[in-house]
Amino acid sequence: MAGYKGPGLRREAHLCCDPTHPSLSSSQPVEAKTKAQGMSHQSDVLPCDQLRDQVIGNQSSHTQLMETLLHLRQTVDDCITQLTTRPPQLDLPLEEQRHNQATGEQEAFLRRVVNLLQSGAMWGLGLQAPRPTLGPRDDAGGGQQAQLSRQLDQLVHQLSHLEVAFVSHDLSNRGIDISAFERSKFQDFKTYQGDKYHEDKNTMGFINLGVSENKLCTDLMTERLSRSDMNHLEDALLQYSDQRGQPFLREEVARFLTYYCKSPARLDPENVVVLSGCCSVFSALATVLCDPGEALLTPTPFFGGLVMGSYLYSKVELMPVHLDSEITDGSARPFQLTVDKLEQALLEATLKGKKVRGLLLINPQNPLGDVYSRDSLEEYLEFAKRYNLHVIIDELYMLSVFDDSVTFRSVLSMESLPDPNRTHMIWGTSKDFGISGFRFGALYTHNKEVASAVSSFGFLNGISGITQYKLCRLLQDREWIDKVYLPTNHSRLKAAHRYITNKLKALKIPFLNRGSGLYVWMNLKEYLQPCTFEEELLLHHRFLGNKLILSPGKTYMCKEPGWFRLIFSDKPLPLKLAMHRFYEVLAEQKRDLRVKQLEDPQKE
Repeated sequence: MAGYKGPGLRREAHLCCDPTHPSLSSSQPVEAKTKAQGMSHQSDVLPCDQLRDQVIGNQSSHTQLMETLLHLRQTVDDCITQLTTRPPQLDLPLEEQRHNQATGEQEAFLRRVVNLLQSGAMWGLGLQAPRPTLGPRDDAGGGQQAQLSRQLDQLVHQLSHLEVAFVSHDLSNRGIDISAFERSKFQDFKTYQGDKYHEDKNTMGFINLGVSENKLCTDLMTERLSRSDMNHLEDALLQYSDQRGQPFLREEVARFLTYYCKSPARLDPENVVVLSGCCSVFSALATVLCDPGEALLTPTPFFGGLVMGSYLYSKVELMPVHLDSEITDGSARPFQLTVDKLEQALLEATLKGKKVRGLLLINPQNPLGDVYSRDSLEEYLEFAKRYNLHVIIDELYMLSVFDDSVTFRSVLSMESLPDPNRTHMIWGTSKDFGISGFRFGALYTHNKEVASAVSSFGFLNGISGITQYKLCRLLQDREWIDKVYLPTNHSRLKAAHRYITNKLKALKIPFLNRGSGLYVWMNLKEYLQPCTFEEELLLHHRFLGNKLILSPGKTYMCKEPGWFRLIFSDKPLPLKLAMHRFYEVLAEQKRDLRVKQLEDPQKE
């Protein structure tokens, strides 16, 4: 159980990092509530493989597992002893009383854990200690070990699913929530940062096909950013700038968007605000458009990182508009967004007492890769106007449409918007130019009051003057962008996408074959038995155990278990090695499912 240090545990308040915990918004992603266990070499929880090695040894598997459970029980007992032997304190301030109340609740929780351990159940989930069974491969121990391996995987997952994260009682309730949120969400990425794959220095490191980064044209970008025109320095760049961003950058962003979004009229630099990344822009927008507790509709599956943007500052909830993988009478393709679904979601939110202030769209869509047609976009905007809703449209991947048969239409290309004062567009260079480290995001809105309010966040989330200058020079170089960068980037994206999709076809894995973005949305339901979100996370952990990071569908609020997002915008060598690891995991998963199918009838 992560966080336990035995008898030397310091006195701290703690909080259950379960997505159903009442202190967390129902819209928060459940991604990484259990991921820490997959990245186990930076966690106190043993990884599945290491745990198996400890259990499947010279001693009886049953005896060794029982010893593990007893050790866990002793750890919990030690923690309870510390909690119950505190000296009495009188006339405590309100903060300390609140802390002690939370500690008392956790004490009760720990006592329940001990009781359940004594009864042989694991947190009421019904996982009993494995009993030796005779299987078809029992002579070699294969059936029993495979069964034990699966049960240990489930044990580690269930322990991690109810993991207790320790945080200092010096934090506020909001700080405790944020700390738990950060611990659960970023554990994988932190571990990846410390053990990255490198073709020369660390060939056994993690390959990250879970975080959306374009690594295909770093050679071109490095060369362009190294030219002499990028090295300009003047006093003004070393001082505070306009909170909306440097005027020269906002003017260039307005020209750039006018050109690449095919705007019918020149865009106004006064309607541009630049901040440190698109999530910063979205967070600022959510804050100035909604009051705490209010909501934005968003089609799911969708990029779960936006939940962080809406949760940290604004406490705005993202209400899902669930899309279906099955084609129905009202849809012509999988996961299609329709106005009927928007209206149904709005009605459900209203019946729950939620005040919906807007609609959040991503175009091209992440993780599906869909590009909205002009007619569809107009329908969504008309729906929003009908109910007086703001529309936030994230067009972060607008220049990453690499299929010539797919036409992207920006919301800024529309000659007349149904409600221009409530329509707000976000764009940045992280994906299209592969420079996420620059931390640049731009807002374009016709509503000058909204622009002014969002610009106040430049006080906290501004960009350095030197970075703004380099970005301006990059966006100005249209000849290089049109003749060198974009054609090369599209060609490499197309080749990487073809490589990945051919591999998936060979494995007979269903996927959405789209021609935009940096990712493929694929269906691994065949490898889940039963097909549940718990099994989805167990498969996710198995990928992590093989040093491969993918993103499970639950991260994107997908209502159907079994979907994963795979990033293909990596260089050929790591991509080839990643797919080899991918194949190994699925082959192992399929073998275990076959063993389970053979053993289940014998149990009956």
